[in-house]
Amino acid sequence: MPATIIQANETPFASQPIDPVTLEVIENALRNARIEMDATLVRTAMSPGIREQGDAFPLIADHEGHMIVGQFGSFIGGFLNGYDGTIEDGDMFFLSDPYSVEGAISHSNDWLVLLPVFKDGRLLAYTAMFGHQSDIGGKVAGSMPIDARSIFEEGVRIPPVKIWRKGEYNADVVKLVMHQTRKPDWCTADLNALIASCRVAARRVLEMSERFGDDLYVSATRELLARNHRAMQQLIRTSVSEEPVSFEDYICDDGMGYGPYRIRCTMHRQGDRVILDFDGTDPQSEASINFYLNENMFKMFFGIYMIMVFDPQILFNDGFYDLIEVRIPRGSLLKPVFPAALSGRTHALGRIFDILGGLLGQKTPEFLNAAGFSSSPHLFYSGVDREGQWFQLFQIGFGGIPGRPMGDGPDGHSLWPGFTNVPNEFLERYFPMRIERYETAADSGGPGLHRGGNGIHMTYRFLEAGVVAIHDDRWFVPPWGVNGGLPGARARKVLEKADGTQIIVANKLEELKVEAGDQLHFITWGGGGWGDPLERDPALLARELEQGLVTVEGARRYGVVLVDGAVDEAATAALRTEMRAQRNGPLPVFDFGPDIETLRANCLAETGLPAPKQPVWRVQQECAA
Repeated sequence: MPATIIQANETPFASQPIDPVTLEVIENALRNARIEMDATLVRTAMSPGIREQGDAFPLIADHEGHMIVGQFGSFIGGFLNGYDGTIEDGDMFFLSDPYSVEGAISHSNDWLVLLPVFKDGRLLAYTAMFGHQSDIGGKVAGSMPIDARSIFEEGVRIPPVKIWRKGEYNADVVKLVMHQTRKPDWCTADLNALIASCRVAARRVLEMSERFGDDLYVSATRELLARNHRAMQQLIRTSVSEEPVSFEDYICDDGMGYGPYRIRCTMHRQGDRVILDFDGTDPQSEASINFYLNENMFKMFFGIYMIMVFDPQILFNDGFYDLIEVRIPRGSLLKPVFPAALSGRTHALGRIFDILGGLLGQKTPEFLNAAGFSSSPHLFYSGVDREGQWFQLFQIGFGGIPGRPMGDGPDGHSLWPGFTNVPNEFLERYFPMRIERYETAADSGGPGLHRGGNGIHMTYRFLEAGVVAIHDDRWFVPPWGVNGGLPGARARKVLEKADGTQIIVANKLEELKVEAGDQLHFITWGGGGWGDPLERDPALLARELEQGLVTVEGARRYGVVLVDGAVDEAATAALRTEMRAQRNGPLPVFDFGPDIETLRANCLAETGLPAPKQPVWRVQQECAA
């Protein structure tokens, strides 16, 4: 039974004409309110993941739950369908269970606060924000066990509950939740930061409504949605073919020795509507790499990708959702059946963007990006220091961004534009570690006319014995290149013991015990290259050699010979002529590197790790909630 909204005043909002200047003022006021939500959050949160890295996402929606400003799209529809209580003035909601809200949030570490905004007895808007909590209990520190077999191993699951009921704070439910986490100080501060951010946005919405009137404010939100609908309708007509196109990519492994896992999507247009069908995607995993993909979330991903590639000036919101139909098979990796584990869903989440690029670029290769969004590397380090104090770190790392039509991919950047790194000084001040190296991994970006972004080589020296966990991907299946560009380098992790012994370790693992003096070399993947590498300016390669972005040997993959840091023009011309003569036909649109079976055969020699075994599927039994 869906939620019941109780309003003292049920008078419908009246549509009013709105002039372009007023619409622009309201639009930018809403944009600024979203920015203010972020600023409030980072000033009041405590966990490094939110305060330093920005792993939180705001939302301002209209009274029907459509996102007007935000990033992930509106999750309010899933909430309204999954919550069977009332929504009243003075209420505020708190939840984290993906299965309770149709995957509107995708793993239990993401805590969501949702505030219905009432004015004069009518529901006017919603403000909401969710942020990743560094620990919510469960079997491992960080609450994201890659080897979890069910969501019950991943920490506390919070169904939709009222943290405020008619203006009265529910302290008991907060106390109960905080009792489950290893870091109640961080989680309490982060929860309060989420609440404060929602209240700031609610105040700004009410101020706009007071200034312009309720009806005009609501009319403005409707027009912003309609304007987005018109723009997306035109983009879809001109950019999406009626002829179906398909694309597939892989998650390398599940951390349990099996993989790769295929994600496949087929796209076509019917009139003004796009159909995106994930038939052919592998069944759900026994481990935690499943991604409960909410259909509306994927619609927003599709819309954001379309807008950023084809017309970045468009404000993205939920106005275009009726133009897109998303089909995801139940029981697949992207629609797992309860109680499947979900905490390691970041790899599939990142891979979705690579797949979108492969789909949309097939008919318009000039707009095609290479692969490289791919994943969101995580490091966990925890233990008890020599003073008997518990320490715990959750850090998000970055890989190489793909080469693009407009230029090189950024080196070592997040797939989310707003994310930042945790400053090394912060890590060394608050955790028992030293950062011995933080630099781009030279030559890791795929060669191309536009180079793929290099990955990051970060070396942690642990000052206390503890336990490490790693979540990363793109170590087995490389990020592909496009339009003649070559694949990027794969990720790798090396544990260097205090005595100098080096051990190659898996890119997904739990419970790696480290001693004081051990070092972990955390090396992420490079983005795929874009365009013919033999067309890249040799002088640029010489500058990049000086900057440490390429090596002398790496420059030869572009057909460039560097001697004492300068371009040997004669040798470069000869090498490029030789390399062109060795080509067989036109350059491929996609360069995926070797096929899966070849990757398996060469895995141990090339990566130092055994190849993942082909997953064996079994029928998943649904467990009653």
